[in-house]
Amino acid sequence: MERQRLDKWLWHARVVKARSSAAALVEAGHVRVNGIREKAPGHAVKPGDVLTIGLDNSVRILKVVAFAERRGDATAARILYEDLQGRRE
Repeated sequence: MERQRLDKWLWHARVVKARSSAAALVEAGHVRVNGIREKAPGHAVKPGDVLTIGLDNSVRILKVVAFAERRGDATAARILYEDLQGRRE
């Protein structure tokens, strides 16, 4: 798999609890892909894309590393991205 829908990836990576919540988050304009605001839940993301996600009380900056066929547990979700907030330079 080379690409995956943005809403599906957010759900698989456990950024949100439901896929419909992921779609709503994107449609509301709270997600940027490589610095550009994205409003289409079906936008395809690829490895290397940097997502800036505005959540209720925080902002997460994640780099897409991999995809999953199914939604797994938190450990499986963690390998789908690299958290760019952890490495301040």
